[in-house]
Amino acid sequence: MSWGLLDWLGFGRTKISGRDGQNGRYWPNGDPRTGQATPKTVLGLATAWACVRLRSRVVGSLPVSVFEKTATAARRERQDHWLYTLLHDSPNADQSPFEWLSGQIGNIDLWGNGYSEKSVNSLGWTTSLTPLPSDTMRVWRKPDGSKAYTFNDRGKGETLPEDKVLHLRGLTLGGDVGLSAVQAGCRSLSGAISADRTATNIVRQGLQVAGFMETGQSKLSPEQRADLIDIFDAFTGSDAAGKIMPLEKDFKFAPLRMNPQEAQLLETRGFNIEEVCRWYDTPPILVGHAAQGQTMWGTGVEQVVIGWLTMGLNPLLVSIEQAMRKQLLPPAERTIIKAEFNREAMLATDSAARSQLYASLGQNGVMTRNEMRSKENLPPLPGGDVLTVQSNLVPLDMLGKVPPRKVQPAPGEPIEE
Repeated sequence: MSWGLLDWLGFGRTKISGRDGQNGRYWPNGDPRTGQATPKTVLGLATAWACVRLRSRVVGSLPVSVFEKTATAARRERQDHWLYTLLHDSPNADQSPFEWLSGQIGNIDLWGNGYSEKSVNSLGWTTSLTPLPSDTMRVWRKPDGSKAYTFNDRGKGETLPEDKVLHLRGLTLGGDVGLSAVQAGCRSLSGAISADRTATNIVRQGLQVAGFMETGQSKLSPEQRADLIDIFDAFTGSDAAGKIMPLEKDFKFAPLRMNPQEAQLLETRGFNIEEVCRWYDTPPILVGHAAQGQTMWGTGVEQVVIGWLTMGLNPLLVSIEQAMRKQLLPPAERTIIKAEFNREAMLATDSAARSQLYASLGQNGVMTRNEMRSKENLPPLPGGDVLTVQSNLVPLDMLGKVPPRKVQPAPGEPIEE
């Protein structure tokens, strides 16, 4: 099963609870009581688009590794494991790991859930993960308590059992599905959409809302009134800027003007940017909105990014890791095999922070030089597999008695005095 862009986004029903059956209501063009806040219309907001794009791209760009817990409680990477091939190399026949994972995060942000159909071989290994539409998905319980997933596949209803679906949830209150930020924030997001539409209309009308025409006559006939309306229609809007309107004798026009400052439109749109960012747990500075007195660069923004990665994205990564372990691995392997995001990849473009991290790890005997070179895609060097520590701090009674080592010995070689 392959999906295009509209299938990846999907526009349809969302639910607050995974156990509400058919009690939830869905309006294809938005809830008439609260506005037009649906996944389709919310993505029309530049801030919502930027938040969803940023979160999905950052998480999708993180490589996934598979580790095995050894008998000594240490960990070793298992690139030969089938789960590594599935998550790191090819989740399905049509998508790269980045495309599949970023699509799942986008569905979580818009519908609160990401679904993929699992193909399992005779050994119990998951061989592919094919995205399923979140907009038409309904999660329900069978009489025996097991879950089932019903969705619309190209106009035809289909139901899959629980063991055939990888279900990634967003924020959940204990139900079977995650909560949708679009549905939970319908009112505030609808307000942002209305403000955006108002700003567009004001600009289209040349910032001129309305006006009055004084004719000097006590009453106009219906024909005269229709003629005046036609005249004004030809001289309103931004395309008519700079034109001169001819008026009949004794005609006077009194315009009503409203500028963005008087309507507090600029302040409203600025507040809406921050409001949308709150729903998507994204600092406004990361989507190009700097608060008063704040710059787009500097150490302050760096700390904002670190805080976002720590408190914003890390809980989402942990949730996905645990869901993959529980839903993809057989019970016998869940205690020893773990899929884990490489969070260090977030620092890949920060050379200063990366070099400082390597220096600290190398000077304190945590990583060898060759392990660091491997992370930078550099070949190993002779003598680089030895752990080293700094020896500049020496007890006072040993001063002058501990000569510096000239050469770092290889494993098994005597220490040069």
